[in-house]
Amino acid sequence: MFGREAPQENCAGGKIDIEGRGTFMGQEQKGILIVVSGFSGAGKGTIIRELLKKHDDYALSVSMTTRDPRPGERDGVEYFFTDKKHFEETIRQNGLIEYAPYCGNYYGTPRAYVEEQLEMGKNVILEIEIQGALKIKDKFPESLLIFLMPPSAEELKRRLESRGTESADQIGRRLARAVEESEGVEAYDYIVVNEEPEECVEEIHRLVDAARKAPVRRKALIQEIRSELKSFAKGE
Repeated sequence: MFGREAPQENCAGGKIDIEGRGTFMGQEQKGILIVVSGFSGAGKGTIIRELLKKHDDYALSVSMTTRDPRPGERDGVEYFFTDKKHFEETIRQNGLIEYAPYCGNYYGTPRAYVEEQLEMGKNVILEIEIQGALKIKDKFPESLLIFLMPPSAEELKRRLESRGTESADQIGRRLARAVEESEGVEAYDYIVVNEEPEECVEEIHRLVDAARKAPVRRKALIQEIRSELKSFAKGE
C-alpha cells in the first residue's frame, strides 16, 4: 500500500511514480520488458499492432488511463478506461508497475498481466511516454527502450492533424510536449524511424532478437559453460 497521495496531473509531465522492486526482471528464460515510446502521432500504435500480428513471441501490456476513448477504441483492448478515483485506488493497492500524468490524464501499467507474460517467456511491450520509460529503465536496467521517430517534424504535424480527433489547441499542446520529450531521447537504447511501417516493424524485431542474446540475459548459459570449463581445467 502507498502511504501518500497520488501526484497531480499536468501536461508538462509533473510528478511520476513507479512501484515494485524489479523481481520479475532479468531471470533466465523470461521474456524481455520492451518500452516503446514516441511523440504523439509517430505511429506507435500501428507499429505495435503489426509487430504482434507478424510475431507470436510478443504480448502487449494494456495500459490503464483516465482519458476518454477515441472513436473505435475498446475498453480492455487499446486501454483500460477508468476514472480518476479508481485509478488512484489502484495506485494505493500497488497494482501498477508505473504511472504518470500526461496532458491532464493519468496513464499507468497494470502489474499482474506483465509479470505473468514475462514468466511465460513472452516479450512484453509497454507503450508509455518518456517519463515512465526512464523510470522503468532505472528500476529494470535490463529492459529495452525503443523510441519511435517520425521522418520529420513536418510529417509529425501532418499526422496529428489528419487524425481529426483533436482541436488546434490540443494539437499545439502535443507538439509542445514533443519538444520537451525530445530532450530525453538520448536515454533510450535505440531510435527507430517510422517512415515505412513494414520496415519499421522488422527493424524493431531484429533489435529485440539481438537483445535476447546479450550476456546479461544469458546468465545461466554463461555460468554452465564456466563451470564445465573449470572442471575440464582441473582434469575432472
